[in-house]
Amino acid sequence: MTTIGIDPGQSGGIAWIDEKGRACAEKMPETLADLWELVESIRMGSGATPETRLDLVVTGCRAYVEQVHSSPQMGVKSAFTFGQGFGQLEMALTAAGIPFERVRPQAWQKALGCLTKGDKNVSKRKAQEIFPSLKITHSIADALLIAEFGRRAGK
Repeated sequence: MTTIGIDPGQSGGIAWIDEKGRACAEKMPETLADLWELVESIRMGSGATPETRLDLVVTGCRAYVEQVHSSPQMGVKSAFTFGQGFGQLEMALTAAGIPFERVRPQAWQKALGCLTKGDKNVSKRKAQEIFPSLKITHSIADALLIAEFGRRAGK
């Protein structure tokens, strides 16, 4: 089973871990077409770019999407755009036939021992610890940790 972790939003990312524990991650695609191509390529067992392409062992996928909401600090336009992007993620997973569940940030952070309290450097350090062979950036760190949370929960 391939486990997918998604940190929604323009500054987020999508990560996936195959049955052998090999992990890949990409920053959030910018267009709907790119999002669909990435989700479908993960489902089919390969990454969307040469850097992330693997011959993954895929016998099914399950996704974990960070449960997010708009905040009072967001303007009307940014809140609408954020919500629209979240819906597009769920629709891409649904269209690809990938079951998913929403997971609260506190749940995956507590399970992995990295309560961030809003400090992205905490999750970046934890992701680097768990995935030392990957180049960790802020845009993929949470997605990798959400995927790892899902992988552990699915065992």
